[in-house]
Amino acid sequence: MLREAGHSTSSVAIASQHLIEGAASVALPLGRAHRLERMCKRSLDIGVAGTALFFLLPLLLLLGLLVWASDGEAPIFRHQRIGRNGRRFGCLKFRSMVVDGDRVLQDHLARNPAARAEWHETQKLTDDPRVTPLGRVLRKTSLDELPQLINVLKGEMSLVGPRPIVEAEVERYGSSFVTCFSVTPGVTGLWQASGRSNCSYAERVALDLDYATHWGLGRDIAIMLRTIPAVLAQRGSS
Repeated sequence: MLREAGHSTSSVAIASQHLIEGAASVALPLGRAHRLERMCKRSLDIGVAGTALFFLLPLLLLLGLLVWASDGEAPIFRHQRIGRNGRRFGCLKFRSMVVDGDRVLQDHLARNPAARAEWHETQKLTDDPRVTPLGRVLRKTSLDELPQLINVLKGEMSLVGPRPIVEAEVERYGSSFVTCFSVTPGVTGLWQASGRSNCSYAERVALDLDYATHWGLGRDIAIMLRTIPAVLAQRGSS
């Protein structure tokens, strides 16, 4: 049922590895939080994710069936992302793109300078040729991210935190990378609650840095509450 998404070796792999390895020697903001509060955060993650998966199981099965019926390919894919302290993990999503998405993207960028500039700036495209018709609906409603609740139960993600990134994005965080990813990446975060694609990449990094350096359980709950209207209004979705 799961498909491992293909990815090429990044030209920044060596620099990325140095940044990732450096994370271990830095005092982590989350580590300074009160132990009880950290335990409460994990308990909240497990409780909410487990309850959501239980009640959403029929919807998850329906969405999986619809994605599979659209082209006969695996409905869920595992994309390699970078999480806390630079550890890599398979981030789960309902597949919203064609299976040969890497090739389609490179062909599109090679033929379209405007799209190439947009990709360089935001790592996203307003009109992404890889996204399927059903995938556009899943992305608009954020339903494609529901399988990440499994990542939360496994401890690879939290309900709230910086979004996990791919290796090619590490250099865009610069010296902020170690701090931003000293906390567990989240299903939602300040970026999502602030408009997602309406934010520039630099603003996204600033939001992740702010979260990592001012983490708190109460703030997590506030971000989750802010995410609900943002998703319903489809602010910044693409």
